[in-house]
Amino acid sequence: MKISAKQVLGILYIFSWIIFAGVCVEAGGFIFNTVYDLVRPIGARNFWEGMDLSPLYHWDRGYFLVETSLMCLVAVMRAWIFYLIIRILHNKKLDLSQPFNQEVGRFISMLSYLSLMTGVLAQMGTKYAEWFVQQGVKMPDVHYLRLGGADVWLFMGVTLFVIAHIFKRGIEIQSENELTV
Repeated sequence: MKISAKQVLGILYIFSWIIFAGVCVEAGGFIFNTVYDLVRPIGARNFWEGMDLSPLYHWDRGYFLVETSLMCLVAVMRAWIFYLIIRILHNKKLDLSQPFNQEVGRFISMLSYLSLMTGVLAQMGTKYAEWFVQQGVKMPDVHYLRLGGADVWLFMGVTLFVIAHIFKRGIEIQSENELTV
């Protein structure tokens, strides 16, 4: 039995919804806990899934806000990426008979920019966390902060950027061919 591309896209659509729900919950949890901890600092001890950011909070509230804001931004950008994936799969814009269209080109470009920004923000959060440790602040591991893997996000962003430009050229060639027919 052969699995068609349409079936694979249907399965990916379901997986994308599952991942999207998970990263939305995480982003919402980070945002809520950041705001809550600024009002009632006792929550910093159990920020998210047992993550203890109370040493950072007690060291400096401003740095606490910067670090948790970076965590929130990275989580929101990951959710945004999966939202775009769901939207392109749901709207049936992936015409496999004519894959080089403006909608897919914009989708890949947007994914490349979001991936690059996610990588940059995750790298900033990681460097901040390392600096806090050098200053003597006890910090959780960067992977536990959900900031690990910045290099992967940057690599994916650059790769998608190259693919977006290939798609852009493919769209130009396809529209030239349609005009000559």
